[in-house]
Amino acid sequence: MTITFADLTTMRVGGPVGRLLVPESMSQLVDALHESAGSDDPLLVMGGGSNLVVGDIGWHGTVIKVGSSELDVDGERVTAAAGVDWDHVVRVSLDQGLAGLEALSGIPGAAGGTPVQNVGAFGTVTSDVLESLLVFDRTTGDLERWPADRCGFGSHRQSVFKRSDRWVVVEVTFRLRRSEQSRAIEYADLANRLGIEVGGTAAPADVRQAVLELRRSRGMVLDPRDHDTWSVGSFFVNPVLADVPERAAECPRYFDVKGTKLPAAWLIERSGFPRGYGREWGNGTVSLSTRHALSVTNRGGATASDVMKFAAHIRDGVEARFGIRLGPECDLVNCSF
Repeated sequence: MTITFADLTTMRVGGPVGRLLVPESMSQLVDALHESAGSDDPLLVMGGGSNLVVGDIGWHGTVIKVGSSELDVDGERVTAAAGVDWDHVVRVSLDQGLAGLEALSGIPGAAGGTPVQNVGAFGTVTSDVLESLLVFDRTTGDLERWPADRCGFGSHRQSVFKRSDRWVVVEVTFRLRRSEQSRAIEYADLANRLGIEVGGTAAPADVRQAVLELRRSRGMVLDPRDHDTWSVGSFFVNPVLADVPERAAECPRYFDVKGTKLPAAWLIERSGFPRGYGREWGNGTVSLSTRHALSVTNRGGATASDVMKFAAHIRDGVEARFGIRLGPECDLVNCSF
């Protein structure tokens, strides 16, 4: 039976896999990476497939799907192998009385992917709590321990790992807090759900439950029965601009170290693309989520080509309306729009 990326990714599109390896421990992962360094076969390393779209031609080399599962709690430090399911890391930390990850509940994917995108939600980002990580350098073949500040965090969703295949995250270590209270809740939707004022705190377990409820309401918790979750989450990255075009003067604005961050969902909806848009466009296999305009979804039977055509349609509409060109937040392999 041919394995395809439709079997391995949350968007459920993509062509065949040439050779699939699933190392189940960190040592097996490092051995597989060393082996690949001496091969002429092209290599693609992936985690949970929640932030990846591969073209319909697939990948004809080797694919390493990280499956390592080691997880350790030592005092206020939580260390997870790259292949550990991310939400499992969150649950274990809370069970151990540690606060800091609760706002990141329900995010799909594996622990090793969190520093790549500097994953964040509801005011918490990976760089807030990441202490160090173990990284394999495919150029030198070395396994290195990095402090968090070597990752190149800063601007929205940026890191040295993004759009680079040189380094592979093998393990991540988070420094959390032993506390019965969360950090200050600055997002109004989350504060309202918790019944507290903005800037207040709550029990970490209560924050987790509220976050999961909000994510489900937006189709952002994976459910194989729900096509709104057949996606990569946020398909487009929120643009960061040095100058905001006059046509986007009414758009909400947020500070970023590289300029002004604008919410892509706001731009999309006000360019004539409401939630659920797309069922009457093209062949109807791809649409925006019915619950979140930033999510491009597979309604069943979509190809990677269908997804790329639809994404280009949305991008071009936003550019025509506001003069702002959106780019992908997810990784695109052997496909583009």
